[in-house]
Amino acid sequence: MNAPYTKPLPAIDDRNRPHWAGNAAGELRVQRCDDCGTPRFPASRWCPHCLSENTSWQTTSGKGQVWSWCVFHRAYFKGFTDDLPYAVALIELDEGVKIYSNLVGIPREQIRIGMRVRARFEKVTEAVTLVKFEEDK
Repeated sequence: MNAPYTKPLPAIDDRNRPHWAGNAAGELRVQRCDDCGTPRFPASRWCPHCLSENTSWQTTSGKGQVWSWCVFHRAYFKGFTDDLPYAVALIELDEGVKIYSNLVGIPREQIRIGMRVRARFEKVTEAVTLVKFEEDK
């Protein structure tokens, strides 16, 4: 954390705080329905499968695969200007949850659907640690 972080930051609240605390601890956590067992991300009040409000938090393996991806050639937020062009990926975790993130250390021409990846954590401010993904060789 050398230069000030200029990209958008998440709104951390009581519902998603366990996810962000997990990131800070180097763990990728997702909500899990206590009634039907369905994992989900992002956090929500109701389970999309059974509508239960009973939830807990599950630490995932942090491993998964690239389910889809695209390359941004335009900076919709000024903080991303120096990163152009950059890839954004939809990662399907081994636990079944999908999460949007950035890929780290993977040249765009080597990104493939189905590529195995693992979570990597990047502390960007004192309060926020982001999860990104690198190739899982």
